[in-house]
Amino acid sequence: MSAAKQDRTKEIRERNRKLDEQTVLLIKKTASDIHRKVLARHKPDLKFPVRALSNVSYSEKRGYLEIGTQKKVRTLTVSTVKTFAQTLRMMSLSKSLIETGDFATKRDAYYQSKNWGEAMFHDQPESDTVMDDIEALFSVHQVSREQLRFIPDEHGGAVAGELVVLDPDPDTGVVERIDCTRFGSGAYSIPSSVEGLSFETSASFVLAIETGGMFQRLQSHKFWKTANCILVSMGGVPTRATRRFIRRLADEKSIPVYAFVDCDPYGISNIYRTLKVGSGNAAHINQFFCVPQAHFLGVTPQDIVDWKLPTHPLKEVDIKRAKDAIKNDPFFQQHQTWQKAMNQLLKMGVRAEQQALAKWGLNYVIDEYLPAKLKAAGKFLP
Repeated sequence: MSAAKQDRTKEIRERNRKLDEQTVLLIKKTASDIHRKVLARHKPDLKFPVRALSNVSYSEKRGYLEIGTQKKVRTLTVSTVKTFAQTLRMMSLSKSLIETGDFATKRDAYYQSKNWGEAMFHDQPESDTVMDDIEALFSVHQVSREQLRFIPDEHGGAVAGELVVLDPDPDTGVVERIDCTRFGSGAYSIPSSVEGLSFETSASFVLAIETGGMFQRLQSHKFWKTANCILVSMGGVPTRATRRFIRRLADEKSIPVYAFVDCDPYGISNIYRTLKVGSGNAAHINQFFCVPQAHFLGVTPQDIVDWKLPTHPLKEVDIKRAKDAIKNDPFFQQHQTWQKAMNQLLKMGVRAEQQALAKWGLNYVIDEYLPAKLKAAGKFLP
């Protein structure tokens, strides 16, 4: 291994070691505070951010749907003793996972509790709620669930293009270099936790794509090569891992992110909005998982007109979703251009898929649409 690669390996390992060390210290401090109060004959408590739309705001400066200052307090009493004990046991499990270099899914954590005696969970929704509480508790200290070593069951999306992913081997510490240009007709699969990854790239931008079919077309024709970009398949609403991967990549390498999704209220107000600013019911973690750098490349309502795309009528659920976004969503309320676009879609009464561009030829999206759109990136919707 070259001296430069050895230095990079040491740098990544040291960064990850410090993250783990800080997380363990936070867990110990929280537990110590509770222990001290118990010894002093005071009732210990835990303060969690209120996870509700009423405690959420959107700041264009911060770039995401942000949790407010409201807190719910869980005090140790006769009626809360079991939940309190479960919370502490889950924190202890997290500490153990970090110290042993391991991880657990939600399902793993539920079954681990079967050894906790009276503190065990009787069903998984019960353990999921406690895990969510712990994530909310530590989110105020900039710690995510993945740093606590609790990972989602689902994997992330797929990646192809001008990117090398640096992934430390958990056993040896040796950093594996994964070249995302060398997967043939396949692609690199984003792992469940991306906190230990680092990146090397000279790409000009990231293109986040809604559908697997469109991703496969762009990948198979190596669009990433001609456009000097990184392709990421979101596969619908992007998973936590996919969003975190894109966010860390955009932050670390300072490159823009463009979203390419269907022109319908779901693609716009669920898929794109979740990627860019997060969601209301997960506002306590949006700071980690949203991508404020993202901009909307298409398909836009105006694209339907300009590119004469085939359409489908809006369904009742589409109309309701669009009206809800305009009326209630803090992100859309802050952007007049988005309100105008959503109202245009409602007035037209139609929706269009990104594959509708195939009307003009299977590779029209590669040869004409994307090159034309990318020349006008400054006009992308926010």
